[in-house]
Amino acid sequence: MAETTTHQRPPTGWDKPDLDLSGAQWQSSSGGLGDVQIAFVEGFIAMRNGTRPESPSLIFTPAEWGAFVSGARGGEFDLT
Repeated sequence: MAETTTHQRPPTGWDKPDLDLSGAQWQSSSGGLGDVQIAFVEGFIAMRNGTRPESPSLIFTPAEWGAFVSGARGGEFDLT
């Protein structure tokens, strides 16, 4: 059986730890109704698809998360 992406080794140059997210306290702005969820784990921020919690999570440093949130608040990612 093929190995899933959740069990593959990180790509070369990956500088973030392999976090254990099994006990993470996931948070959602809509109460977990199928949207993006975040968790604060060991000084990092993990983000996942709430409709597919088994899929890989993105891991951000606090500086990366701050830049993302700032850009989102500033409309950097608006598609209109």
